[in-house]
Amino acid sequence: MRPQSFRFTVFALCALLGTALSLQAQAQMVPRAPQIEAKGYLLMDAASGQIIVEHNAEQRLPPASLTKMMTAYIAEEELQKGNISEKDMAPISVQAWQMGGSRMFVREGTRVSVGDLLRGIIIQSGNDASVAMAEYIAGSEDAFADLMNQHANRLGMDSSHFMNATGWPAENHFTTAKDMAILARAIVRDFPDHYDLYAKKEFTYNGITQQNRNLLLWRDPTVDGLKTGHTDEAGYCLVSSAKKDNMRLIAVVMGTASESARARESQKLLTYGFRFFETYKAYSAGDVLDTVDVWMGKQDQLRLGLAEDLVLTIPRESHENLKAEISVTPQLEAPILEGQQYGTLTVRMDNDVLVKKSLVALEPVEEAGLFTKLWHHLLLFFKGLF
Repeated sequence: MRPQSFRFTVFALCALLGTALSLQAQAQMVPRAPQIEAKGYLLMDAASGQIIVEHNAEQRLPPASLTKMMTAYIAEEELQKGNISEKDMAPISVQAWQMGGSRMFVREGTRVSVGDLLRGIIIQSGNDASVAMAEYIAGSEDAFADLMNQHANRLGMDSSHFMNATGWPAENHFTTAKDMAILARAIVRDFPDHYDLYAKKEFTYNGITQQNRNLLLWRDPTVDGLKTGHTDEAGYCLVSSAKKDNMRLIAVVMGTASESARARESQKLLTYGFRFFETYKAYSAGDVLDTVDVWMGKQDQLRLGLAEDLVLTIPRESHENLKAEISVTPQLEAPILEGQQYGTLTVRMDNDVLVKKSLVALEPVEEAGLFTKLWHHLLLFFKGLF
């Protein structure tokens, strides 16, 4: 047995999948993205995290009630951890009761269930509900804002800073279209049991029924979330998500001119994404992508693969243009640790690199006994002579 010191393989991605693709197929032509009337906007594939369209996506802008997505995210995480329950009765403070703007119409001195507060935040965009939730979780809104910023940092929302739980105008309270897409993706991914709340068209509390301000919930059956926002400073904002077939898109528009404009411009982005792009699962985590030889081990070979699914966002009907390249660390020697990187997978579309992923060991390889190790050292010595 003679381990290879270097492996470099080029093959069509369809060979990886065992899928027969017609070489005669023509990739669909993709036009330029539509013009969007907004200060900042972005379209993201939720599965891959790939950005399809963006403009001023990293410009810091006031988020208005888009802030409440983070408030809801934290509440949902506390629920998932079991730290709070939807049946918990949260006290309503004077501060929460006195909040202006959009309200759930809770009353000072009463107690409201966490489940109702969460609906008041997501569906009714209640400032009072948001403050009440913040106070119940963290003791005060200021402490909750610190928690919001810690979560933003953890999620990679590097250009966001929160001063309150509502989006009420405040100095040093800002985010970006990109960060809002990151947060929306996290909500969809991390809390599927609560995500259906974002699609609810209305909620009744205290005898008052209020409708969700996301007009796309009425206009487009593929849309199932997420959140609107508006202040004079921020303009009209909308983070929307829609699912069609196996593709979920997240659209963010910030600083549009009206309620109808934010819906219209978001619809442009979603239509463009679904029409000209697709989510393509190229490889699954744990699948064997390559098998390589190993020195000094109880096993002669090592299986390599990916730690996570490889999901790509590509123009429709462009599979034949995908190619993958594998490079493996030369002269692998035991011990081999499961999950450790021992190579790289590079996927290209024509001449453009789409993604690079680490190739990891799919199982451990223990060191061999003394006799085998001595024999392999001898083979390596003679190998080095030639």
